[in-house]
Amino acid sequence: MLVQDRAVPKSPKPPQNRKLPTVQPNRLSEPKNLDFSAWVPDNCYRIVTILVLILTIAAVFFIYSSTNTAFLLCLQSETQSAVDSISLPQINWNSIKPVPDRTSPYANFRSEQWVVVSVSNYPSDALKKMVKIKGWQVLAIGNSRTPSDWSLKGAIFLSLDMQANLGFRVVDHLPYDSYVRKSVGYLFAIQHGAKKIFDADDRGEVIDNDLGKHFDVELVGEGARQEVILQYSHDNPYRTVVNPYIHFGQRSVWPRGLPLENVGDFGHEEFYTEVFGGKQFIQQGISNGLPDVDSVFYFTRKSGLEAFDIRFDEHAPKVAFPQGMMVPLNSFNTLYHSSAFWALMLPVSVSTMASDVLRGYWGQRLLWEIGGNVAVYPPTVHRYDRIEAYPFSEEKDLHVNVGRLIKFLVSWRSNKHRLFEKILELSYAMAEEGFWTEQDLKFTAAWLQDLVAVGYHQPRLMTLELDRPRANIGHGDRKEYIPQKLPSVHLAVEETGVVSSEIGNLIRWRKNFGNIVLIMFCNGPVERTALEWRLLYGRVFKTVVIFSAQKNSDLAIEEGQLDQFYKHLPKIFDRFSSADGFLFLEDDTVLNYWNLLQADKTKLWITDKVSMSWSTASTKGSSDWYSKQAELVRKVVSTMPVHFQVNYREVVRSDQSLTICSSEIFYIPRWFVADFVDLVNLVGHLDIHQKVSIPMFFLSMDSPQNFDSVLSTMVYKPEAQSANSSSTHYSAHAPAVHPWKVSSEQEFIKLIRIMGEGDPLLTELV
Repeated sequence: MLVQDRAVPKSPKPPQNRKLPTVQPNRLSEPKNLDFSAWVPDNCYRIVTILVLILTIAAVFFIYSSTNTAFLLCLQSETQSAVDSISLPQINWNSIKPVPDRTSPYANFRSEQWVVVSVSNYPSDALKKMVKIKGWQVLAIGNSRTPSDWSLKGAIFLSLDMQANLGFRVVDHLPYDSYVRKSVGYLFAIQHGAKKIFDADDRGEVIDNDLGKHFDVELVGEGARQEVILQYSHDNPYRTVVNPYIHFGQRSVWPRGLPLENVGDFGHEEFYTEVFGGKQFIQQGISNGLPDVDSVFYFTRKSGLEAFDIRFDEHAPKVAFPQGMMVPLNSFNTLYHSSAFWALMLPVSVSTMASDVLRGYWGQRLLWEIGGNVAVYPPTVHRYDRIEAYPFSEEKDLHVNVGRLIKFLVSWRSNKHRLFEKILELSYAMAEEGFWTEQDLKFTAAWLQDLVAVGYHQPRLMTLELDRPRANIGHGDRKEYIPQKLPSVHLAVEETGVVSSEIGNLIRWRKNFGNIVLIMFCNGPVERTALEWRLLYGRVFKTVVIFSAQKNSDLAIEEGQLDQFYKHLPKIFDRFSSADGFLFLEDDTVLNYWNLLQADKTKLWITDKVSMSWSTASTKGSSDWYSKQAELVRKVVSTMPVHFQVNYREVVRSDQSLTICSSEIFYIPRWFVADFVDLVNLVGHLDIHQKVSIPMFFLSMDSPQNFDSVLSTMVYKPEAQSANSSSTHYSAHAPAVHPWKVSSEQEFIKLIRIMGEGDPLLTELV
């Protein structure tokens, strides 16, 4: 899915053909007397020219080929200095001069209702139908890929040249070949009397050619629907983002911009509340056919050649979102009322697939400052799947940052007294936090000044409800609505009633493990598998924290060393202080979570009954490594408090033996977290290996007879034996399987297909 034929933003200035300086060769003259003393003065300028050329070539070669560490550190230092030098733009709002339309043929044209769409190709069938919608003026915004002879009767078309002549400040910041040039269109519409703007896509057909069928086009006056709106409950203040597709009947589909850790939330609402209408200044419509989904969904839910045709419940009621709760918004099926026109700005420094989503979250947070809210409506358009290449790399800004962005926005506060000042301050804060760059901060300043210049008046601020004590939701305030469960077609297999039970299983697993933190250590190429691991296990566990030998901030991969990884665990325990427990897993071990339901989450789990994983070695005559590890263990045990030491001595009676556990998988319940932290502190800076420290800790915390035996039946094969037959030793009936190597997306798909025996819903992912 290419949303509005989005392409990677390029430099805002078109490339110019640069001619390299050429040196004209000297013509051969008649032979002269080769008197060196006379030749040098006569040819001095030639010598200088040649030396300059040689030095220039050497300098260019050095710049392009040098990998000198000091040079890279210098660049890094300069980059950091650029970040540190971000400054908040200072704007004199009273000195902004009006910008009237003096150049376009539409200077005297006025309309209150506009459809703004980006066009890169000749008019589509959907766009030809859109111009016939009664009462709405279509405005088509061109870019560098738009045909020069683009024309459509009934539509206003703004070419690049026309856009440049309008006098808007934002034009200087916009890439030439991107849909984000729609920002010019928004300003043009406001300049020409807009009161409502429908942000559209040229392949979305408006259902029944009537935007008022579901959208609330009028919020006040005679045409307004004076009614209360169903609203998500604010009962859980920690629930900050919601998948609205569940409300409209599609529980296994999620919108682009939803954090992947929330993909597994399949359950419908226990109850809703209600809110008076009239403040839903941003209205997001649902799209039938190809809804707004991300590339993870698009690539993993189809084989490649068939087109999506997903339908939503058109009879489901619209639903609003209270302050503190957000929803992904897009730029191809969204209605903006004038009070929210400032929220139309499309960021320019992020990837194109992230621009409208970041805009949506940014705008929602600021919408709360004027007492407005967002509402999602039943299907308003039908978009056809063109089965085109889907740019996963364009979504990096989403999958890496969106969860952190939502938390940041909900907690953000401002003491400014005017909306535009708050907008500028938030954009500055987001640049500082790295959600976008200083380019978007400057773009925000230009956007706000252009809004003032075209005659837009900023709305008045309201008291932020987030800072008020939340009223208790009484029984009479609870409104029940149970969404339909519409069938979905994935991989040409239609869901049936069986899916309901499969989703019921997933809900049961989520309920059982939803407050357990999964900690993964990846030995393989984490950049190829991190998102897949989060997608697989994030459906079940509270969260998936991934470590690797090398840090990757873009993928939220933390750095750690496996040999002493236990020393990282106390920090994770503190980070998730409300979790019921912590499950550690290496990426060469597959977890069959459906076989863990009977395990006691208040007990320790480890592979003490798996002979190939747990062993005791004598240190007499053993190698230096075993002897040194045993000596370090004796040192720690001698300093243990009595309860730890007694437990340990009951099992390990000889100082000449060393207990070793491969420790690919183990579980620590909340009850034992404090004990584990105490033992880590006793080790301190001693160089005790993970395979030695973990069994020592477990034997010290409790007696092995009290360990839960859930892992005793796991499949455990030696690495060499399973190297060429990993698929043959997998069992869906075991709690875990070791080893299983996953180093690429293809190997991950193979794993998912095999795991589908235990969790059939996984087959939808491949």
